[in-house]
Parts: sequence; structure tokens; C-alpha cells
Amino acid sequence: MCEMRQCVSLVGIGMGSRQSMTEEAIGAILSCDCMIGAQRMLDSAREIRRDRQPVPEFCEYDSDRILEIIRNHPGCRSTAVLLSGDTGFYSGAKKLSEKLKEEAESCKVRMIPGISSVVCLAARLGTTWEDGAIVSLHGQEENFIQTVAKNRKTFLLLGGRGAGARMLEQLRYYGMDHVTVQIGSRLSYPEERIVSGHPGELYDADADGLCVAMILNPDPDLRCTPHISDEEFIRGNVPMTKEEVRAVSLAQMKLTEDAVVYDIGAGTGSVSVEAARSGGRIRVYAVEKKAEAAELLEQNRKKFRADGIRIITGTAPEALEGLEPPTHAFIGGSSGNLQEILRVLREKNPAVRIVINAISLETVGEVMDAVESGALKDAQITQVTAARSRILGRYHMMTGQNPVYIISAGGEAPGNDGKEWG
Repeated sequence: MCEMRQCVSLVGIGMGSRQSMTEEAIGAILSCDCMIGAQRMLDSAREIRRDRQPVPEFCEYDSDRILEIIRNHPGCRSTAVLLSGDTGFYSGAKKLSEKLKEEAESCKVRMIPGISSVVCLAARLGTTWEDGAIVSLHGQEENFIQTVAKNRKTFLLLGGRGAGARMLEQLRYYGMDHVTVQIGSRLSYPEERIVSGHPGELYDADADGLCVAMILNPDPDLRCTPHISDEEFIRGNVPMTKEEVRAVSLAQMKLTEDAVVYDIGAGTGSVSVEAARSGGRIRVYAVEKKAEAAELLEQNRKKFRADGIRIITGTAPEALEGLEPPTHAFIGGSSGNLQEILRVLREKNPAVRIVINAISLETVGEVMDAVESGALKDAQITQVTAARSRILGRYHMMTGQNPVYIISAGGEAPGNDGKEWG
């Protein structure tokens, strides 16, 4: 019972056919006096109510406009908001339920779960979904190649214009024709279709429209660390941050799961690749002015399937214009523009976490000027000197590398009430 308040039911209708709906969802549709949802969902609900008196219908899926409809129709005592799949699984119910909390005095909200397309596809294929990674590409640009590369089983929620074609294009580009892609479309409807094959065998039309895909990778990269040895990178004649220095620098970066990273003077992309591999939702903007280095960057992004990297060709700080604000920045090369780069970074995000590598004493001098001016507040300076063994006859001799200064400053510690990193 909803007492004297409006009752708003957020109804997960599964894939949309009556057979895929729960009895609770069907009951909410039959008992409502108003329905809101995308056209496909309204059509499905209307079929269920075909022997009942018609009720007002509003074709809408934007949460703000749905809220306005509810507010403007207080006479509708029992409203059903129709949502595809399950209300707790990549659903518009999340945002809408938050907004409806503000209407608590006039509205009572209940969520009715449904069967998601991932669950349905797994059942159709006779497998489980609990052991698979899940990424939604529905209406958003999301990194997923790295996830597929690291997991034996990945589910991709497709939908929206071009999402399926983009999935196949990216799999082909990153050399992943060894994986098997199984795509389910129009699940639960009479025209349900499931196709299977390697990316090179499938057509964009196979993944068009409302689809879900399961990707099986027989040879996933099971390394649990983002660190890569120097020898694995494609290098050419471009300088590269050595792995010992990368390890300390990335530790000082203190990356978070939703980090937006600028790698300025990215070179071969060793820092960009390891930063991107630190988390599936991390976005890295690799800024490089040299054409040869930018080409190596592209090759290494492709080799390590680090689709979280966006390559920006140009010189900082001008090349940073138009990029989203960074949460973290690594400066491996500044071309003498360190002060201007720091100014732009701080303008974009005063709390940005900055890590700088300095080899030459001139760069160290620039850094100390920045510390003195307050551009690098409470900077921590670490010098790293590493040596590697080499075989000389019957002996192992140590060969020293150039000492590197690692300077870190700024950034807010997560969950620490805005306090900076200590």
C-alpha cells in the first residue's frame, strides 16, 4: 500500500518480453494508472495491459524529465517507470531513485528487480556470469580492451549508436582475433539471435542495436602488477624512464581508480602504459611533441592493449588546452616550460597530484624555483640511483644508471576531508 502518497514503482522489465518479466513486475504494470518509459518498454507494457483500461503513457527516459512528469501529475496515484534489465544493474533507476528522495513527503518509491541481459545471455550459453568481468558500453565511451585482455570471460553491455561496431573495431585493432565473441540480440523476443566467432569473422551488423556480448579470452594476461620490464617496450631511439624510476614515480603518484592522468613528455609511453594498466577506469593523456616518440607511443599502447591512453601530439602547456582537468600529472619532460605547465595544471585543478622526474641539474634548478615560488607546495624530493649487473667474463659487474630526482607535490588523500597527501 502507498497510503496517501503517490506510489512510484521503478520496474525492471528484463529484456522486454512478458516471458522475461517477473510476476512482481507484471503486477506493477497491471495495477498502475500511469506508465513512463522508452517507447520499446511502453509497447511491451501495453501488450501486457491489452485487456485493461488504457492509462496515460509518457515516452521518456531522462531522469529529470521523468521527475517533472511525476510532479505534474499528482492525480496518478500509482506510476510505473519502466526500465530495461534489472534496476540495480547499470540502470537509470540509480539516478532517478536519488532524485526521488527529495520527493519523500509526496512519493513512496519501490524498486522491482528484473532479469538483466547478461544473466540471460549466460543462461542461453549454458555458462555462469559470476566469474566474468562486466563493462557497459551503453551510451558511453568506456575502456574495455584492457579488461578483455586481463580476463578469461568478459561481458559487454552494448546499445546505442555504434557501440557494437566500435567493440569489433577495437578488438581487431588491438590484435585480439584470438578471442571468441558471442553476441546476443533481441534476447527473449521471437527474433532472438546469438552469433559466435572471432572478431575478424563477425560483421558490424551482428552487434547492432540492443545487444550483449560475452568474450572468451583463452590466454589472458594474469599479471596482477602494472609494472613492465624495460625490454618489453618498443623503444627506438627515444629516451625512456627506466623501470626502477617508474616504480618509485608511480608509487608517488598515488593513483586512484578514476584518475585522469597527464603524462607530459611521454616519450615511448612507459609511464602512460603502466599508469593505464593500474586500473580499468583510469584515463591517461600522453602528451608528446616529437613525431617519432608519438609513433612509438601508439605502438606500445597497441602492444600492451592499454586503451585507457589518449595520445596528444603537441608541446605543453598549449597541448593541454581543451583536455579534461587532471587528478594526477607526471612530468618527464617540460622543454623548459615547467613554470607555465605547473600554472596550467593548477588552474585546471588546484588539488592535482604532480610528480616530476629531473635528471639534469638545470631541471632540478627549475624545480627548486617552483618550490620557492609556491608552485610546488610541500614538495617531497627523492633521489633514486640504481645499478644493474652485467656479465664480464666469469664475473657480474654492476653498472650504475644516471641518478634521477623524483619530486612530488599536491593532491588530496581520498576520504581524508580534503587534506593533502602526507
